[in-house]
Amino acid sequence: MSLAQGRPYLAIPGPSTMPDRVLNAMHRAAPNIYEGALVEMTRGIYPDLRRVAGTAAHVAIYIANGHGAWEAANANLFSRGDRALVAATGRFGIGWADSARRMGVEVEVIDFGRSAPADPARIAEVLAADTGHSIRAVLVTHVDTASSVRNDIPAIRAVLDDLGHPALLAVDCIASLGCDAFYMDDWGVDVMVAASQKGLMVPPGLGFVWFSDRALAASQSSDLATPYWDWKPRAVGAEYYQYFCGTAPTHHLFGLRESLTMILDEEGLPHVWARHATLARAVWAAFEAWGRGGDIALNIADPARRGHSVTAARIGGGGAGRLRKWLETEAGVTLGIGLGMALPEDPAYHDFLRVAHMGHVNAHMTLGVLATMEAGMRALGIPHGPGALEAAAAVVAGA
Repeated sequence: MSLAQGRPYLAIPGPSTMPDRVLNAMHRAAPNIYEGALVEMTRGIYPDLRRVAGTAAHVAIYIANGHGAWEAANANLFSRGDRALVAATGRFGIGWADSARRMGVEVEVIDFGRSAPADPARIAEVLAADTGHSIRAVLVTHVDTASSVRNDIPAIRAVLDDLGHPALLAVDCIASLGCDAFYMDDWGVDVMVAASQKGLMVPPGLGFVWFSDRALAASQSSDLATPYWDWKPRAVGAEYYQYFCGTAPTHHLFGLRESLTMILDEEGLPHVWARHATLARAVWAAFEAWGRGGDIALNIADPARRGHSVTAARIGGGGAGRLRKWLETEAGVTLGIGLGMALPEDPAYHDFLRVAHMGHVNAHMTLGVLATMEAGMRALGIPHGPGALEAAAAVVAGA
């Protein structure tokens, strides 16, 4: 008998669960886009976007998703024929490299696989060999949404500094902003990209790019920055419309204003990070218990290298695919697919899944997902170890 009736729960890594307050803030008539309340509200969003990123740098807002934020960064960082070094630790590192390559950038990828973080020593080898300093920028994800790897950004910055290499450091924080601690300025990041639909708890549709004065200076020579993607008027435009290259994304801005208030002024960013870390550890504890009695394992072995927004895992023998289907049809819970872990035609494709715990989530939501997962394993006869729910509850109780 299906028990999926009622409010469904989307536990995928974006779009994340959105607060009713954010949705209610967006539920209004169209505003005046030329003057008045919308313009004044928007002025207050930019300082808060800097606060959430840990920076005093420039910030540009695009009507786009995360892929659009990649393209915006590429367009301003590079000219055709420029070189980029990409440290890929999952599908989204590969995706950013593909985006740059299709725009005419010469891309070298160091592929660290799907289950390991970037090794700063290998990055150092490539940069040290670039004696002519032709590599214009190093691109890396903070947390790769597909693999759930969290990379050590300060260590990569240290490589650039130790070698005296002038390449800019650009970081994809799409899966981590508002979930994992990130300090753009303290960590020496030149360009940072993110989007609205994950830790910021707003529907898909806004892409963000933060960029330092150094990156701004470098962008002056770019020949890829078309009128829409050029970040300069979006950051320092004289007229309101220039910040969006036309009509503002009015209702997304109302939602963003509400989410930033919740994150920064009510809960507080340190608590937001701590909450995500605790819920992540609860999920990991459950998987580790299940894995002691079945072909079940977390994708990233080292807890210190796991992101706090999403957990990638394996349930062998096609168990992940069967469990995902059961959860959606019988329990009203949707988990993420194992993106990039295997090709869809490969039987191993059905061995992977992802559990998101990002944005507007709390203990009962995360523990509820884990409980329904265990119910599904029992219903489907998927072998698993005991004590998972007790282990997850102990993490939450000890928070």
